[in-house]
Amino acid sequence: MQRTCSIAWEIYRLREEASILTFSDSQLGQFFSISPHHDYIKLPSIAKDSPGNWKATHLSMSFPEILHLRKQLISHVLLNYAPDIFLVDHMPHGAMGELLPALEAIKHSRIHTQVVLGLRDILDSPDVTIKRWQEEGAYEAIERYYARILVFGMQSVYDVVDKYQIPEAEAKKVFYCGYVTNLATAVKAPALRAKYLAKEPADTPLIVVMAGGGADAYPMMSVLFDSLPDVLKDQRCVLAVITGPFMPVELIAELSRRAEGLPIFLMESVNDSLSQIAAADLVISMAGYNTTVEILRMNKPAILIPRAGPSAEQRTRASLFAEKRWVDMIDPDEVTPANLAERISHHLTHRFESNPDELPDLDGAAAAARLTLSALASRNEQIPT
Repeated sequence: MQRTCSIAWEIYRLREEASILTFSDSQLGQFFSISPHHDYIKLPSIAKDSPGNWKATHLSMSFPEILHLRKQLISHVLLNYAPDIFLVDHMPHGAMGELLPALEAIKHSRIHTQVVLGLRDILDSPDVTIKRWQEEGAYEAIERYYARILVFGMQSVYDVVDKYQIPEAEAKKVFYCGYVTNLATAVKAPALRAKYLAKEPADTPLIVVMAGGGADAYPMMSVLFDSLPDVLKDQRCVLAVITGPFMPVELIAELSRRAEGLPIFLMESVNDSLSQIAAADLVISMAGYNTTVEILRMNKPAILIPRAGPSAEQRTRASLFAEKRWVDMIDPDEVTPANLAERISHHLTHRFESNPDELPDLDGAAAAARLTLSALASRNEQIPT
């Protein structure tokens, strides 16, 4: 939803008359600022247990049942809405092939929809992604249905064509956009900093801790809480900890209990993550796409602690960003209270000098909007049958 809303805003700036309709199964649709003429349809939510294995997250339905429901909803709405462009983020075939009926129906309809694929650069490890794409028909879907492929990343960081073995004929459709980031302005940063440090000397460091939705964030935050006494021996600091709205309530309660007597502000969610990051002297975070790109946009020192699984996505991103000297990273298998405390103390006393050889390209939303709209110019080109 964050990527979609950012791209939608840029499309609106280029074509104010455009109407944009988003399918999403995110529970957090209301958290995002949407552009004029933009609406979204909430699909029944599903979650991935492991590569290729999904389940319903709320409805008491088997996965085959909920998959059928989602297929029907997508196909029916899409054919009635009849868009000029259908931008798919990020599985070419949808979860377990749920997009294939809609894509096939579009191909044989009279609406002449241009179908564009948007890929978050890192999906999983290459071997897992290739295996799933082969088994689920993603390569065939790319060849049969898609006019172009937009990669929300940089080729010099992660070469999607090479990593996922996209065939040469389809590689010609690939365009690297740069990273798609939150387009908001961090206007609340000074007020947040004043709030968190109201009872502290003005030069007290502020650490902001984030973990996206937070469903699997407790282990990282637990280690952080264990490390804090050692950090405080060296340097007084204040923590603003955002658990994420999907952390189980009992684990939020446990963190709240452990935060008593410590300089910690504990929150479930915030409506302006960019301002939180901008207010910080140091950010400690997991390595999801949106959060890491927001950190890069705000140019803040950061320690990334990616989740260990079930996907290799976060670990790969954190490692590559650390190699670029954009962030610091601790592998989840190696993080301990002692080494995390040492790393935090170092960052609080020594400004992180990244000196990267290459700066991140954060213009992805604008590039994706331009490339999406320009697909209209080629709408008369024939896609292979």
